Amino acid sequence: MEQLHNWRPDILGEGFEALTLPLGKDPDGSGDVQAVLVRYQPEPIAGRPALLWVHGMTDYFFQAHVAQYFHEQGYAFYAVDLRKSGRAHQDGELWHYASNFEYYFEDLDAALGVIEKQHPSVVPLAHSTAGLIVSMWLNQSSSKKIPALVLNSPWLDLMHFNHWQVGILRRVVNVVGKIFPRLAVPGGGLKSYGQSIHADWDYDMTFKPLGGHLKYLGWLRAVLNGQHLVHTDRIDVGVPTLVMTSSRSHLNQPYTAETDTADAVLDVQQIQHWAPHLGKDVDVYTIWGARHDVFLSLPHAREEAFDITAKFLQEHI
Repeated sequence: MEQLHNWRPDILGEGFEALTLPLGKDPDGSGDVQAVLVRYQPEPIAGRPALLWVHGMTDYFFQAHVAQYFHEQGYAFYAVDLRKSGRAHQDGELWHYASNFEYYFEDLDAALGVIEKQHPSVVPLAHSTAGLIVSMWLNQSSSKKIPALVLNSPWLDLMHFNHWQVGILRRVVNVVGKIFPRLAVPGGGLKSYGQSIHADWDYDMTFKPLGGHLKYLGWLRAVLNGQHLVHTDRIDVGVPTLVMTSSRSHLNQPYTAETDTADAVLDVQQIQHWAPHLGKDVDVYTIWGARHDVFLSLPHAREEAFDITAKFLQEHI
């Protein structure tokens, strides 16, 4: 219980507080690692059902408007910056690096352990890469306090490759990634998305640079192995799940106005195809004109994302 008294003012300003979650030694050899839990508490929130936002790759929690919206809807809002990301990053660490996504289970367990002491239920709201990570976590979680799951453009397949090419790549990366896990790999195409959202939203570009942080072979190995669990039907999140995605993708293109009304990071057809494989009760909603983070979309799509999520939560909490 002592951790509950160590909240401090957060970088997002009034009403936001942060709590460091020490995680001990990093299995990837980065020394002692940590996660950081953020909460929005402009007034007492104990006893409310809670939401837990989990960010994606090259990301951290900065979506204050999301916290404020769900607070007004009667929920307690929390977010976690995972090890080596955002507020949790420490000098010398490779940004967002993990060679096995199961390592993040400790971060999520620590966050859940704090939240569940004050709230009757916790619904994860996971974005992009975290959509895969949290699905893997729930597949093995024994928590009885998680009644539902919300996924915001989850990353469930590798773009630009067909299924058999992904299989070959996974086998190669599994071997080479063990030998050279910290070998930087080509990866980009994120700059136009960064330009799109940064035009409308203010955030720390050290935590979230326009073109993304470097990516490494060991991390790519973790991605492919996690996605393989989905593709072979070895994931069952075990709770009703809402998946939201844009109506179209606009990938590897220079920034134009089209970027503002599409997913400029992931292939939405892949999301729509694989999402039903996450469990027995999965609803997939396509939002016309949404960005990759549907809650950072232009107003019409953003409002639809809020409405869909609010309705889903009312039905399942």
